[in-house]
Amino acid sequence: MFGEIRNALALASRPTFRVVHFSVQTNHVHLVVEAHDKTTLSSGVRGLVIRAARGVNRAVGRAGRVWTDRYHAHALKTPREVRNALVYVLLNRKKHGSFPGIFGLDMDPCSSAEWFDGWKARPASAGRGLGPGGARGRPGTAKRAGEDPPVVPARTWLATVGWRRHGLLRPDDAPTSV
Repeated sequence: MFGEIRNALALASRPTFRVVHFSVQTNHVHLVVEAHDKTTLSSGVRGLVIRAARGVNRAVGRAGRVWTDRYHAHALKTPREVRNALVYVLLNRKKHGSFPGIFGLDMDPCSSAEWFDGWKARPASAGRGLGPGGARGRPGTAKRAGEDPPVVPARTWLATVGWRRHGLLRPDDAPTSV
């Protein structure tokens, strides 16, 4: 089912609604998105939820509701809030116990962590295409053979530059409440 949700995430971005980071958990999804306004956010999330539900239902051979609850939105207003949200989303699996991660580190394989270009210590590049000119030309991002990233680059100052004032993310950062 993760593949179906990942595909829905990859198709969700529009010029006014962008999925820039995600983490898919067993019963919920964490997102960092950029939207031009509340209406665009609502519409973008609604389309994403519908597309993901159709994909999940198709994968498991059923019909009906997939999501039992609405989404909770929190507007990130400061560089520290954005950094904390990135740690929370990209390293959320650490809250739920250890697991085999990507790159031999504790990174969530069901997240956009491998496409994130703000790690303090870059993961080893063995076989993953890491380094300058990676996915979509973003330095330090990975690209699997024949695979486009399921996220798009952020465009806002807070999500591209501002959060970095509080330090790049480390794989050993611990998520807290956002």
